[in-house]
Amino acid sequence: MKLEGIHHITAITGDAQRNVDFYAGTLGLRMVKKTVNQDQPSVYHLFYADERGSAGSDITFFEFPDAARGRPGAGMVHRIGWRVGSPEALDFWVERLRAAGAAPERDSDRLRFADPEGLEHELIVAETGDEPLSADHPEIPIELALQGFRSARAYSADPDRSTALLAEALGFEPVDGVWQARGERRGGLWHYDEPPAQPGIQGAGTVHHIAWASETDEHEAWRERVLEGGARPTPVIDRFWFHSIYFREPSGVLFEIASLGPGFDADEDPEHLGEKLVLPPFLEDRRAEIEAILTPIENPRLAARR
Repeated sequence: MKLEGIHHITAITGDAQRNVDFYAGTLGLRMVKKTVNQDQPSVYHLFYADERGSAGSDITFFEFPDAARGRPGAGMVHRIGWRVGSPEALDFWVERLRAAGAAPERDSDRLRFADPEGLEHELIVAETGDEPLSADHPEIPIELALQGFRSARAYSADPDRSTALLAEALGFEPVDGVWQARGERRGGLWHYDEPPAQPGIQGAGTVHHIAWASETDEHEAWRERVLEGGARPTPVIDRFWFHSIYFREPSGVLFEIASLGPGFDADEDPEHLGEKLVLPPFLEDRRAEIEAILTPIENPRLAARR
């Protein structure tokens, strides 16, 4: 068994509308699911991805309204890497991000910037045989669009502690000084960096967890692998659009293994993903209560059709 790279990355926002404006507007991703945190259904869970809602391109956010800004530290992901297809794409993104009020920093074939709440991103020109996972946006030529995840970077005070679990249980392989999880479809890179002196604080603009992709029929077996590797995974949790297990890897980062199916089109027409509030079946009888709590948000894709 091999993990199929990064499935999704979940972070925290304190302002859902500003978050939508940046990720679905500025970055041009498609909102593919507007739902709620299944463990705390009084708050949004927003999913952005490529046009099909593919694993490997899916960044998600829990909204805790007015949450204080967090700070990444040891045991936390601190930067998300995205593929782009060419240096010309970086030229385009420098101008687009500056126009949106960001402050991108170019370094050869990489471009670093932060979202409005301080979450760091990096665009990387990378040659790979992996399928580009891009969304359609009227202001972003498809050849310049984001193409899915390339990597994630986390802080660790002792990265060697994680070696056995990564290599033996999860099947990561060392490549040019970093770890790679690569299956038959996709791959993703995993880096450890020296942590800052200050401890991390979970809050707006920080990553909550990173999920790695599993073939659907192998998901239960991955839980056994994680157990045998010495970690303590949760039972398999049915998230309706995929199945999940969660565990801390030895450096402290919260890992998830998420199945590739059933997918976001299990309950929505693929042509209309993310256009309305969707609840998993076990929460449907609470719809009126939940809708009364959530602040209405506007999807830029829908606004552009009017």
